[in-house]
Amino acid sequence: MSKILELREKRAKAWEAAKAYLDSKRGGDGLLSAEDTASYEKMEGDVVALGREIERLERQAALDAELSLPTNAPITNKPSVHGDAKTGRAAAEYKRAFWNAMRGKRTADIQNALQVGEDTEGGYLVPDEFERTLVKSLEEENIFRQLANVITTSSGDRKIPVVASKGTASWVDEEGQIPESDDSFGQVSIGAFKLATMIKVSEELLNDSVFNLENYIAREFARRIGAKEEEAFFVGDGLGKPTGILAATGGGQVGVTTAAPAAITLDEILDLFYSLKSPYRKKAVFVMNDATVKAIRKLKDSTGQYLWQPSIKEATPDTILNRPLYTSAFVPVIEAGAKTVVFGDFGYYWVADRQGRVFKRLSELFAPTGQVGFIATQRVDGKLVLPEAIKILQQKA
Repeated sequence: MSKILELREKRAKAWEAAKAYLDSKRGGDGLLSAEDTASYEKMEGDVVALGREIERLERQAALDAELSLPTNAPITNKPSVHGDAKTGRAAAEYKRAFWNAMRGKRTADIQNALQVGEDTEGGYLVPDEFERTLVKSLEEENIFRQLANVITTSSGDRKIPVVASKGTASWVDEEGQIPESDDSFGQVSIGAFKLATMIKVSEELLNDSVFNLENYIAREFARRIGAKEEEAFFVGDGLGKPTGILAATGGGQVGVTTAAPAAITLDEILDLFYSLKSPYRKKAVFVMNDATVKAIRKLKDSTGQYLWQPSIKEATPDTILNRPLYTSAFVPVIEAGAKTVVFGDFGYYWVADRQGRVFKRLSELFAPTGQVGFIATQRVDGKLVLPEAIKILQQKA
């Protein structure tokens, strides 16, 4: 049995014990004493801690699988065909030259090879294979990219046609005139906003052949850019950044407003669930803050079953009402007027990557401190193309 599966089963048992304790200690008014509440929260804390350890192990397993991939193709009976050799930024020559340039090793051969991916601002486009590594790293750091529809654009705005209203059929008399009823269309425009970060590396590490520069930059880029991206995809206002799913204009639709500013009831979760049209519910997921999950974890349905159910399968999220549950620190916590629970099909949120991420080496700027700087930039935008596909639970103001 794998360690992850073992921990999932342990968490499931811990949750069953917590539920049994909660049921046995509830008074006639459905409330717990202060002492019982403290005991329950300690049991619930163990469930949360196990969940975080499972997430860490799953991320580690994914990274180990990525790094264990072969670095070249195995030898076969048939020699490789020269006509199939990769060219441009996908070529091995460009990849070697790119990382040699990042390490400060510049020769005439390297300069010639890098002309393929030279950027107008003086940097160099990331080699094709490394760019795919960056995208995978972003997915590990950024849950939004796992759920949204991610596209790649080359230049200019991307126009997305959207059906604004649909035609209908009508009953007509014999030989009567058939009324016109056309579909109407709109469009959503996705551009590109610039996101940037600077990474500094000591010259000692940079010159150390054991230090894996590629992996370090990929992870740092993912950590910084991934967090800033996800924040914008949730709460961005569209001014110099993407329009978030919780934005007042261009975001999802409010499906339910709670009766209390600091609490959520079972009926309100059910109302949110059914406020989303049935076709969207097939692929819908819940997204909320960890603190909101803690509040919902105590809710039961009419059959006595708790809404929150832990997953016991690897790489499978927990569920609410049999729909997957994800958490993000960028979804607001429960407070007056906050949008605390998102439910819908995130495939209708489009993330547009402008093709080519750019790295630039700063050799002289940090020379007095014995460091070399790297500027990493990315152009990205995101918009919800169909607001009715996402419903939001908002706390009473």
